[in-house]
Amino acid sequence: MADRPPPRLRTVDRQQFIPAMPLEQLLDSDHQARLVWDFCAGLDLTGLYDGIRSRVGGPGHPALDPRIGVALWLYATLEGVGSARALDYLCTHHNAFRWLCGGVSVNYHTLADFRVAHLDFLDALLTHSVAVLREQGLVDLNRVAVDGMRVRASAGAASFHRKPTLEDCLQEAADQVARLKEELDDDPAAPSRRHAAARARAAHERQQRLEQALGRLPELEARKKAGEKDKARASSTDPEATVMKMADGGFRPAYNVEYAAAPGSLAIVAVEVTTQGSDAGQITPLIDQVHERTGAYPQEALADGGFVELRDIAAAQSPPRGCQVYAPVPQPKDPQRDRYAPLPTDSEPVREWRGRMGTDEAKAIYRQRASTIECVNAQARNRGLVRLWVRGVAKVKAVALWFAIAHNVVCGARRRARKAALAV
Repeated sequence: MADRPPPRLRTVDRQQFIPAMPLEQLLDSDHQARLVWDFCAGLDLTGLYDGIRSRVGGPGHPALDPRIGVALWLYATLEGVGSARALDYLCTHHNAFRWLCGGVSVNYHTLADFRVAHLDFLDALLTHSVAVLREQGLVDLNRVAVDGMRVRASAGAASFHRKPTLEDCLQEAADQVARLKEELDDDPAAPSRRHAAARARAAHERQQRLEQALGRLPELEARKKAGEKDKARASSTDPEATVMKMADGGFRPAYNVEYAAAPGSLAIVAVEVTTQGSDAGQITPLIDQVHERTGAYPQEALADGGFVELRDIAAAQSPPRGCQVYAPVPQPKDPQRDRYAPLPTDSEPVREWRGRMGTDEAKAIYRQRASTIECVNAQARNRGLVRLWVRGVAKVKAVALWFAIAHNVVCGARRRARKAALAV
């Protein structure tokens, strides 16, 4: 039998040249990165530009264009990239991020600082995104659904200590800061001074975190029972993080991210971050935030049983809010008692809520809650809102706002495309 000829293959040839092309040709015309850039191109970033110290004709290195920073973090959020180091890498090695950079070099320090440095701007940007959707008739805010999700904090369980341990750690940190300051003053060598300065800065930051943890202990002690106040613990890594019960039943350091979204459009219209492991009492703050952003209170609010607090429900349904709450009535301890029957201690708004939730109409309306806010939370989880890379309530809220704004950008594009298709 004659020998068979060798297989005919396509093999690598790494000596060939890749044809040069402009960055503009790296992405398709309908790529999502272009959608993000178009959104950013229409933003008024005067406030961010005014904060830049480097000016034409003056000293200083040119600053990163804030429009690039906004576009990079919005697109990174949509792609599930939560690390500044990972984003730095992608800006060099991924075509979509290279296109957004447009040839401008970035580094992870700049990206990390930009992500959390402009909380007021992000809050205003969320308001702007909601206003645009309303002007275009893409969102109806007469009804909103609210929910909270626990997001794992950037702190380990072993970082939580009681008061005596925190005081000992604080004293050690203070001694270390003083010692490193002496070394910095005594060492004339420039390279060593830079190293010592970095060590002193890290020690000082640790001292500040420990002071903040000790300052938060009274709040944590107030949540304990009378005989267990000495068991209160705060984190030396992220003092504002709180141990919460997570969705899997375990207890871990976390923050509670609260969203309010509109049924139908799924647009996020309110964002809050709390250090409470419960959602109770958060209906009124969220609908108040909707009013602050839009100038009007929603007529109806859908919430799960974790939000049920009678005073909060009464406040939400009373003037000037007048928002009807749709939330499940807790099952009474007495199985013979009708859960929808008013109690003698109920205020009039609470009586209305109990009676309303016993009707088939209210139950049908309440079913929209899961298809709205649970879907929004699931999309946030899929985009990486599972573990936080930042510490502190303010920075966590900045991250939550990035997720909300990016979510609204995609919602707006989807709703506009659907509206255009229906018009044809």
